[in-house]
Amino acid sequence: MRAAVFKGAGRGLAIEERPDPIPGPGEVVIKVGRAGICGSDLHMTSGHGQQLPTDSIIGHEFAGEVVAVGVGVRRIRLGDRIAPMPFVGCGRCLACQQGRPHRCLQARIDVVGGFGEFSRAGENDCVVLPAELSDEEGALIEPLAVGLQGVRKAAMAVGSRVLVTGAGAIGLATAFWANRLGAGRVAMLANSSRRAEIARSMGAAAFVSLQATEDVTATVNEVLGGPPDVVFEAVGLPGAIRQAIDLVSPLGTVVSLGFCGGEDSFVPAIALWKEVRLLFSMCYDKQDFQHAADVMAAGDHRPRAMITDTISLAALPAKFETLRGASKDCKVMVAPWSR
Repeated sequence: MRAAVFKGAGRGLAIEERPDPIPGPGEVVIKVGRAGICGSDLHMTSGHGQQLPTDSIIGHEFAGEVVAVGVGVRRIRLGDRIAPMPFVGCGRCLACQQGRPHRCLQARIDVVGGFGEFSRAGENDCVVLPAELSDEEGALIEPLAVGLQGVRKAAMAVGSRVLVTGAGAIGLATAFWANRLGAGRVAMLANSSRRAEIARSMGAAAFVSLQATEDVTATVNEVLGGPPDVVFEAVGLPGAIRQAIDLVSPLGTVVSLGFCGGEDSFVPAIALWKEVRLLFSMCYDKQDFQHAADVMAAGDHRPRAMITDTISLAALPAKFETLRGASKDCKVMVAPWSR
């Protein structure tokens, strides 16, 4: 099969021929229909912070058709269209039974790779796509699930004033779920306004650009009608948590969703004085995956607004490097079988 292989920091991706994957016990092989490029793919191939293994096939947001099943697979059948979680757990421990394979002590991340024509995945770690969903929507489930867990963890009261910092896919997914799950008003704060239209499509009532704002606190409070009760940090850069703590209301909640691989700092006394509740949200569970699929299948297709481009596998290496800069794209989809 053809696949995009990570050749190391500074060397990017290369299209190579690799052996077709063979399913192990409890595994399936997927013919990849669509795979999304994630910001964490870019961060973890940059040479800074935690890095993905060199010579590996990456890509963890994807969906496709099952074309082979391993020994012991019973729930998933040939021809099913599925979206996999990017972890393969043992399937027997408590974490796996709770739908959290990334907490399994035997979890593997070297199996699932969507930037190729085929990928393996664990049967227990996949959701079967409703017939109403396209492969593109299936590939959106992973980032949507990240945002869903963050909003669930916040235990947000109905009518809350909500601020999302960062207008990447995770920030947009978070705005979507905050809007669906009862926020009174959702605002988004980002460096520029290039994704303002997408943010409004996803449920944000207001968009604040740092480039166009001199007093961020005053502007945020004005568009929300007061300081935010909940701030979701989806920037993933040093200083983002401090900014969220500064902006949140007294007795408010800050949920960190950003993937910051460097050192960061904030002033604990400010959080202490405000009695801020600071939470961190990593990944999702299988129920989040299933709910994201069900919501789109029921007719809420707003997340499709995040998709700004679809490219071939051959075009991926060049596009991947372009996305490291200030790109106008949001979610770029890879179609491995297009020529």
